[in-house]
Amino acid sequence: MRIVLVGNYPKDRQESMERFARMVESGLNDAGHTTEIWRPTVFFGSFFKATSGGIGKWFGYVDKWILFPLVLRFKNAFKPKDTQYHICDHSNAFYLRHLPKQRTIITCHDVLAIRGARGHADAYCPASPFGKVMQEWILSNLISAKKIACVSHLTLNQLKELAAGKGKDDSNWEVIHNAFNGDFSPVAKAESEALLKNAGLSADEPFILHIGSKLQRKNRKMLLDMVHILGDKYKGKICYAGNEIEESLHAHAVKLGLQDRLVSVKKPPHATLKALYSSCYAFIFPSFSEGFGWPVIEAQACGAAVVASSIEPMPEVSGGVALHADPHQPQAFATEFLKLSDKATKDAIINQGFVNVKRFSPDIMIKAYLSMYSKN
Repeated sequence: MRIVLVGNYPKDRQESMERFARMVESGLNDAGHTTEIWRPTVFFGSFFKATSGGIGKWFGYVDKWILFPLVLRFKNAFKPKDTQYHICDHSNAFYLRHLPKQRTIITCHDVLAIRGARGHADAYCPASPFGKVMQEWILSNLISAKKIACVSHLTLNQLKELAAGKGKDDSNWEVIHNAFNGDFSPVAKAESEALLKNAGLSADEPFILHIGSKLQRKNRKMLLDMVHILGDKYKGKICYAGNEIEESLHAHAVKLGLQDRLVSVKKPPHATLKALYSSCYAFIFPSFSEGFGWPVIEAQACGAAVVASSIEPMPEVSGGVALHADPHQPQAFATEFLKLSDKATKDAIINQGFVNVKRFSPDIMIKAYLSMYSKN
């Protein structure tokens, strides 16, 4: 089978989407299929340091919305008629207009921005006036697709709600869970020690871990509130990996007297990330909204005990074997966290996590996509 993956504009630096496209490409190649990735060429955007804002953003739009559709039509004209197309990021659903609809699928990673633009507060994704127009444009193109792979049941259900009453055929919209986009496995203590030391941590001192950005929906403040409630029942460090600790979060830590227990690990390399997951006392993921929630299974695969939000899709992704609590209630998180003081309970959660993550192997995901490509 010949498959063309449609990726993202390089200058947008959508790292997770790039990893996803590369993961699918690698899996398809390993399965014996001919695969390539087409991306918008950085032409007008090359004259600007960044295309995330200001006038550079608009010239980036020219590359993505005007030049690349012309390239798609030209390149498609010379492709065999059995070539399958896969738009790897639903935010690029507009490209469907320039590809054969019956042979094109789209992966929908979430509808958070679309729902946020429509005023759904639970999406935690507010939009500017222009953003609202753009998200409606993305939605109208997305739901015109014959074949859509949603990364969770929550995302599929929300997409169907958004499409309700619009006369769309959703018979070939289905769930294909994401697979791991890297190697995640336990790291031995001896190997972790140097990596943790460089990150400002000690393998001999307990720390709880959060991985993610400083977006409001990531709910990073909740860790501080939980630790404050725990008092003397937890005296370890609080590690934030990903984005550095923002001013407001640090100010809240000062208010609670926890500032000396904070550790910030900015964009850790993969080896350090695995060491953090493998060595933490617990991985805390109190997100208000996600499309999938990769960190949950990454932590489980590294042998971490996970305490996560009870809001879907976190229980779906964890297989229900993590501890879950209302992310609006630090006391509820503290109650679940204390269950880990029982060794038998903690060991069971970790072992069940190892079993759960087998569902997310690249082989399983690739077989599901191959089946979808073959559907009429």
